[in-house]
Amino acid sequence: MADNTLWVAALTAGTAVLASWVTSRGTARAARIQADAAAATMQADRLRAARRAAYVDVIEQAQRMGDLYWKVTDAHQITDAGERLAALEELRLRLRGEYAVLRQRVWVVDLEGPAEVASAADRLRESTSENWRALGAMIAGETDAAQRFDDCFAPFWESVVTFVEVARRALHETRTD
Repeated sequence: MADNTLWVAALTAGTAVLASWVTSRGTARAARIQADAAAATMQADRLRAARRAAYVDVIEQAQRMGDLYWKVTDAHQITDAGERLAALEELRLRLRGEYAVLRQRVWVVDLEGPAEVASAADRLRESTSENWRALGAMIAGETDAAQRFDDCFAPFWESVVTFVEVARRALHETRTD
C-alpha cells in the first residue's frame, strides 16, 4: 500500500508540474499576443495622429492662402494706381512666403501618406500656380488679369475640398484598421 501511495503522489506531482508548465506557456503566449496587439494599436494611433496633424496643417495653410486671395481681389479695387500696385506687390510677397510653407507641408503629407492623400495635397499645391501667374499679370497691368485671378479661386477651393475629403477618408480607414 505504501508503494501505491508513493506512486500516486509522484504521478499527481508530475501531473501538477506538467499542468503548471502548460498553463504558464499558455499564459506567456497570451501575454505576448496581448502585448503585440497593444503595440500595434499604439502604432496605429501614433500614425493616425501624425497624419491628422499633417493634414490639418495643409488645410490651415490653404485657408491662409485663400484669405490672401480674397485680399488680392480687394486690393485690385483700390482706385489709386500707385496704392493698388503697392498692395498687390506686397500681397504677392506674402503669397510667396505662404506658398513656401504650403510646399513644405505638402512634403510632410507625402511623407506621412497614404499615396492618395499625398496626390490630393500635391494637386492642391499645383492649383495655386494659375493664381500666382494671374497676380503677376495684374501687377504688370494686363487688362484681363483680374478676371483671370478671380476665375482661379474656384479650382483652388475645389482642390482644398477634395483634399479634405480624401484626408477624411484616409483617417477613417486608419482608425478602423
